[in-house]
This record gives sequence, C-alpha cells and structure tokens, in this order.
Amino acid sequence: MSNSARPIRILVADDQADVRSAFRMILDVQPDMTVVAEAADGAAAVQEAKRLRPDVVLADIRMPKLDGLEVTRQLADQCKVIVVTTFDLDEYVHTALRHGAAGFLLKRSGPVLLIEAVRAAMAGDALISPQITVRLLQHMAPPGSSAVPGPAAAAGVAGPLIAGPAEDLTEREREIAELVADGATNAEIGARLFISPGTVKNHLANIQRKLGARNRVGVAAWVWEQAASNR
Repeated sequence: MSNSARPIRILVADDQADVRSAFRMILDVQPDMTVVAEAADGAAAVQEAKRLRPDVVLADIRMPKLDGLEVTRQLADQCKVIVVTTFDLDEYVHTALRHGAAGFLLKRSGPVLLIEAVRAAMAGDALISPQITVRLLQHMAPPGSSAVPGPAAAAGVAGPLIAGPAEDLTEREREIAELVADGATNAEIGARLFISPGTVKNHLANIQRKLGARNRVGVAAWVWEQAASNR
C-alpha cells in the first residue's frame, strides 16, 4: 500500500468480545486495513457505522437488539456489509444476499478467507464461503443434472432473489453477467473480453441497474435462476 493510499476502514460487530478481538488482530496487521470500531450489538453497529462511515462492516447474525440481517438491510446502501457467522442456515444466506450483503462467511472459514472477503468487497466483488457455494449449486440443480447454481432454491423459498431486468441486457452485458456468475473478478473478465476493468465496472453498473440487483451477487443469482428456468 502506498503512503498516500487510505487503508480500508472496518467496523466489527459481534456480541462475543473474543471474536471481535480475534478479528481485530487478524485485520489490523494487514497493511491495507484498519479496524476503526467494534460493536457488541446490532443497534450499536448501525449507530457507529452512521457516525464513522467505515468502508466495511463485518456483522454477526445473532446479536442483541438488531440481528446481522437487519444490520445488513440498514447499511448495505452505505457501506459493504459482510456477514460472518457460525450458523450455516440457507434462510440466513438467502436473506443476507437479498438485503445486499457483499459476502457471507462462516467463522470456521479461517483468517485468510476473512481478509480476502474484505478486499473482494472493496473491489466490487463478493466472496461466499466455499461450503455454502457448493450447497447452493447442488440445491439449484434440476433433477438428473450435475450442478446448476441458484441461491433462491437453496433458501427453500419461492421466487427469485431479484425480479428480473427492467430492460433487456445487451449481448455484451449478458456475457459479463455470465462471467460474474462463474465467479470471475472484474480484472479476469476484462482479460477474457479484451476490455479494461474500468469498462467492465461500467457494464456491471448498467447490469445491476437493469436487474435491480444491489451487487454482483444479485447479478449472479439472476444468471443462475435463468439457467435453471431454461432447462
């Protein structure tokens, strides 16, 4: 990180003090990150986030006053919210993504994935714990097929995560959306299509606007659901 670059400012929200301390130790030693505050409940997390304007909020799901899902709903338009939890329940994953979470991690995923999730969120990407991703793919697969993605089916609820395009995607936008669903970063998409990451970012903004998706996870969900419905 250059001397002029501002570190990623992070707020850690968890009702367990030892978890907050562990996350702070992991993140504060990264040259591009700094933990600016901790919160022991959801209401305090929202209050501190509005006061301090962090770049990223790490939110546990089960917290007093406001749970992490409600924290995500209230803060997703203001900052990147990554849900970090012990509870690997489909309904939590679905609701978090629907509310605009920029990532969903299990606490047992380890420090490397935590660090990667923060950097991915700041790059406009989204990281979901591999254990969850595999299950989402398996649940969305139609009978007799090997694997087709789709978080809505994994959540066991009717209806898609997003309503669908307000206007049709262009051929290039569909191409980019499919690569997003494959897990490609903006840089990887740019290299594949021979365009700059900035151009990819502009296309992705248009895609999200047309789909009504809050982030690239919503874009991926739409692609996965389209793939399932076309089978």
